[in-house]
Amino acid sequence: MKIALFGASGNIGKRIGAEALERGHEVTALVRRPSKSENRRMHAICTDITHVDAVIKAVTGYDAVINAVSPAGNASGDAMLVQTAKALLEGLPRANVRRLIIVGGAGSLEVVPGQQLVDTPEFPAAWKGIALAHRDAMQVYLSTKDLDWTYVSPAAFIEPGSRTGKFRTGSDKLIVDGKGKSAISMEDFAVLILDELEKPKAIRQRLTAAY
Repeated sequence: MKIALFGASGNIGKRIGAEALERGHEVTALVRRPSKSENRRMHAICTDITHVDAVIKAVTGYDAVINAVSPAGNASGDAMLVQTAKALLEGLPRANVRRLIIVGGAGSLEVVPGQQLVDTPEFPAAWKGIALAHRDAMQVYLSTKDLDWTYVSPAAFIEPGSRTGKFRTGSDKLIVDGKGKSAISMEDFAVLILDELEKPKAIRQRLTAAY
């Protein structure tokens, strides 16, 4: 499969790219600065995911697009997540690409019926801006039926770790263990992404996972 990977130089993007390559896929890294793509097995292209024409040019001819961008360092700040969503939803149909997987946030996952993680008193203030931006972006993706998209939320805590391939999956509810902890490694999150790409189970739905 030919995969266009936006955000390939980020912590999660690097692992998604590596997992895809190990499975035999052809991956192109779409980044703001090509030199930031460290995996030499991926061809890197400099592009701007927030501009429709740039998206069309970058993804034409690919089988699937994975959006793993982060707003860190972007001039628009967290607002670029919504800008990105709008550009992808307009650009991909025009490029004749239907499959889209989005690396989203955990903040909009429900902890109890009617209450999302970002709205709990314990949610860290430093993370709230990006969590709300991810939630706004998800609403943009929910508005379309023109693409076979999947919005993938990580567990509450995601960090570098081991690739085990063993985790629980869900949809809109935060997954926690017996001690109330919600966590997954970036490596296993990449496994989740590629599993969904190869054998789709959540078309136009949200997907999440945790141990």
